Amino acid sequence: MPHGWIILDKPIGLGSTQAVGAVKRNLREAGFGKVKVGHGGTLDPLASGILPIALGEATKLCGRMLDASKEYAFTVAFGSQTDTLDLEGQVIAESPVRPTRAEVEAVLPRFTGPIEQVPPAYSAILIDGQRAYDLARKGEAVELKSRQVTIHSLRLEAADEGSATLVAHVSKGTYIRSLARDIALALGTVGHVTMLRRLRAGPFGLENAISLDNLNEVGKGAPLENVILPLEAGLVDIPALDLGPQQASMVRQGRVLGGLPQTDGLYWARTGTVPLALVELSGGDARVVRGFNLSDVAE
Repeated sequence: MPHGWIILDKPIGLGSTQAVGAVKRNLREAGFGKVKVGHGGTLDPLASGILPIALGEATKLCGRMLDASKEYAFTVAFGSQTDTLDLEGQVIAESPVRPTRAEVEAVLPRFTGPIEQVPPAYSAILIDGQRAYDLARKGEAVELKSRQVTIHSLRLEAADEGSATLVAHVSKGTYIRSLARDIALALGTVGHVTMLRRLRAGPFGLENAISLDNLNEVGKGAPLENVILPLEAGLVDIPALDLGPQQASMVRQGRVLGGLPQTDGLYWARTGTVPLALVELSGGDARVVRGFNLSDVAE
């Protein structure tokens, strides 16, 4: 049973659920049988780029991946706003104003750091048990509350008379379509996203990614090792805690380890190279947050 990550460079037109389905199909065709598969953050069909897909015990880390920061490249076309804030929608507002490169650069500091933004009406946010996009498609008025998100960095990559391409490193919960809308409004015009590409999700970047063609080769007999990263590749942002055999046994049983000298915080415990658990260290005591069932791996 494989445990780890496949980092797919998702092509435009493929939904996240379809991407998970493609992984399952290829694993099945490769003879792995039923493998637990999940993804670390939805990516719209119109967007391309990094989609972390977890296999086996790595699916226990999908929640951490959802909470991780992301980096996107996106293009804003100025002069028209659509109801979906991207290419899929109908134009609902127009403006003759086309900001200059200098004007775009001047407004970016206003959108860096903690900001308030209203999510798009066409989003998966639940309103009284229904998805906002389902209500919007029925023609119902969708009013979403503003939320605070953090834009860690925002820079202009390219600009011409009618559009600007930017790169943003953002916290979880940030909607790039809303960011594009608000930047355009701050420039005295309207706009919508015409290109969106995820460059990074948590610890995973394009350097880790494989194409859909590479994935499909697995189903045709190519070694899975060519495309899979180990479970611990999703934990490089937190320190490892090396344990001896007796301590490892205690962690596997979910018991508290005491008398540890490390500073407080989240760690991933391992014995040798085998990940055992996520543990929270406080006052010298380590408590299991999430255990990994990898005891069958040779230590």
